[in-house]
Amino acid sequence: LATVLEDRRLVIGPAMIPNKLIYRNDEAGEYHIYFSKGTVRKAAYEYLKANRQHMATVEHEVSVSGVTLVESWIVEGPFDKARHLGYEVPVGTWMAAMRIENDEVWSLVKDGALKGFSIEGWFTQALTTSK
Repeated sequence: LATVLEDRRLVIGPAMIPNKLIYRNDEAGEYHIYFSKGTVRKAAYEYLKANRQHMATVEHEVSVSGVTLVESWIVEGPFDKARHLGYEVPVGTWMAAMRIENDEVWSLVKDGALKGFSIEGWFTQALTTSK
C-alpha cells in the first residue's frame, strides 16, 4: 500500500501481479504459484461480477465493514495511472483502490500494520516440477 491518500481515506496498490512467484507451504510441501495475465484479468472481472466490493477481511480471518473497493483497473501500458501513482508494475497487473471508512482498519493502515492487498479465492493449482 505504497499509496495512501489520507484526505480521501484511500489505499491504492496492486491486487494481483501477473507471473509473480508466490511462496506456498502446505500439505503438498513448499512451492511457488503464479497467475498469468489472463488469470489476473479473469479474477478481477469475477470479483466485481460477484459483487465482492464490500467484502473485506483483515489477514483473511476477520470480516470488516466500512472497507469498499472504489476503483479497479488492469494496467494496459507504460503510461497507466499506476505509473502516475509511483508503481512500476507489469502490464496485466490488477490495481485496486480501497476506501477505508472503518476507523479501526484505518488506524491499522496508518500504523503500517496492513501493508498490502491479498485477494481471497479458490484457485485450481497445477503443480509442476522442474528438473
